[in-house]
Amino acid sequence: MHRRSRGVNIGLLLLLSQIFQVGINNVPPVTLATLALNIWLFLNPLKPLLSSCLSVEKCYHQKDWQRLLLSPLHHADDWHLYFNMASMLWKGIHLERRLGSRWFAYVIVTFSLLTGVVYLFLEFALAEFLNEPDFKRNCAVGFSGVLFALKVLNNHCCPGGFVNVLGFPVSNRFACWVELLAIHFISP
Repeated sequence: MHRRSRGVNIGLLLLLSQIFQVGINNVPPVTLATLALNIWLFLNPLKPLLSSCLSVEKCYHQKDWQRLLLSPLHHADDWHLYFNMASMLWKGIHLERRLGSRWFAYVIVTFSLLTGVVYLFLEFALAEFLNEPDFKRNCAVGFSGVLFALKVLNNHCCPGGFVNVLGFPVSNRFACWVELLAIHFISP
């Protein structure tokens, strides 16, 4: 897993454009801080991707637990950052206004840790169940797990209705699954 290097980070420019289009003053503080932290760590990573990605081998077997904190805040490339943070922008605006900033901050921190733990558990279970040790070496970074959890929370708070996923109207009931598939195919 190596960060793809580009002369111009088009994904980052699109993300900044989208944030300014919404208006920085219209973005609640925890959402804005989450966006800023992810952008900052993309531009100035604390560790290389291979030293911050989440895997059973590195976290559990080698006891490198700091990866639980680092992996959701690092992104493989500018497009990975763009898709995750554009999704965070819209989910954050809606949920932070609904829950309040303190609860939303608590939710972000909790989901950031729990999605990593769930990822490790699932990879370990797959490796054992399928007798395939490569699952223990799969290494992941990014905010997608947190975004998926936020989508489920949003659907719980606001059942019914439709959302737009890649230009198609999708029932809120299925939107988190459609979005998960779309993210997987666009940025696997």
